Formats: sequence, structure tokens, C-alpha cells
Amino acid sequence: MGLCVLGLLPVTWMFVTTGDRLRSVDDVPRTDVAVVFGAGLWDGEPSPYLAHRLDAAARLYRDGGVRVVLVTGDNSRDDYDEPDAMRAYLTRHGVPGRAVVRDYAGFDTWDSCVRAKKIFGVDRAVLISQGFHIRRAVALCEAAGVVSYGVGVDDRHDVTWYYGGTREVFAAGKAALDCVFRPDPRFLGERETGVSDALEAGGR
Repeated sequence: MGLCVLGLLPVTWMFVTTGDRLRSVDDVPRTDVAVVFGAGLWDGEPSPYLAHRLDAAARLYRDGGVRVVLVTGDNSRDDYDEPDAMRAYLTRHGVPGRAVVRDYAGFDTWDSCVRAKKIFGVDRAVLISQGFHIRRAVALCEAAGVVSYGVGVDDRHDVTWYYGGTREVFAAGKAALDCVFRPDPRFLGERETGVSDALEAGGR
């Protein structure tokens, strides 16, 4: 019983610390930047779960809720490029290319949050992900220094949804360790001006 309680402490921590940071697309505060986390590609196109995240970001942009969308995902192989696929999807759904900034080294949620802050200079953002992941994203980005609001996109509760929810119980432990020890991302690199350039250009 003690081990079960200990194992659930990170999940409890995430729920307690992020409860007032969750919003819907309709009531999230206006913010310059939205961050969309990668969620896999199918034959080079965004998976259905990722497409739903991008749909929410496109709607926020069209409604004037954000000015720039930072898409962060995996491009560790030549034949797998989440950020470019995400940008292409957004441009097909009404977001101009100049308002989409790509982070090619968002290999996990912590890396994406740290890079948003240290590499792209994002201090405040709306984070977009599925409901089962959004609390962890908010907790990690807050720990990385990004004041965050989370939009949890709803989806059909299929096998993938339940797998994602179960995975979050274990991922919460790693998230707690990331917040305590604050490791450097797998790839940090040089400061990039993509977000500031897009904002200076008007972002719209």
C-alpha cells in the first residue's frame, strides 16, 4: 500500500499544481504563442491525435487567441519529420507559414519546454495536447520557466486514449524528476529568433 501511495504522489502533484491552468479553446487567455507537441505521423501526415491538436491551434490563431504557433516534435531521422508535417497541416488550415515556427528537437515534453524557453525565448504560452497529457505539459513548462495555460483536446476514448492515460501515471514520475534535477535537453543548440521574428513581423 505504501508503494502504491508513493507511486501516485507524482500524479497527485500534477493535478494539484495545474488545476487552475487548464482552459478550453473558448476561454484560454490571449497569448502571443501557442505550443503544439508532436504526437506521431502516419505515412508522413499527422496522426489523428496530432491533427486534433493542430486543429485547436489553427482555431486559436484564426480567432485571434494567439499570434504564433511553435510546433515541437521529433526530426531525429531523415525519413521522420514531425515539425515540417505539422507546419504543412497548419498552413492548409488557415495559418500562414510565417506564423509557424518549428522546433526540430522536441524529443520529449521536457525537452520541448526547456527549448521553448532557452532557445526560442518563450516566456508565456498556451500549450495544446490531449487531455491525458496536458497536465504534465503544463507542469513541465512551468518548471522550465514558461508561464503556461493548457488546452486539453478531447478525443474518442479508444485504445490509444486509455494507453495514453495509463502511460501518464508512469510518466509523471519522470516529470517530477525532471522538475527537481532540470536536466539539459538531448539537444540544446544555439538561440533561435524564429518566434521573436514572427512576432515582430506581425504574426498574422
